[in-house]
Amino acid sequence: MKLEDFIMNFADQFDDTDVNTIKADTLYKELDEWNSLVALSVISMVDDEYGVALKGDDIRTAETIQDLFNIVESRA
Repeated sequence: MKLEDFIMNFADQFDDTDVNTIKADTLYKELDEWNSLVALSVISMVDDEYGVALKGDDIRTAETIQDLFNIVESRA
């Protein structure tokens, strides 16, 4: 599992956000487009792509995309 691939998969969940603005240290909850539907899309993407079940608490406690990646990587 590569961080770059995770970031691209994460960025694909957004319709209007420029993918070039999404980096490992992005505080994803501060993105204008972030909402509960995008959160569900991220949870679904992680399950489909990595076979890892993220929970709402994981989304709430993580602050950056790197934090989410670390959670997924630790469970893969």
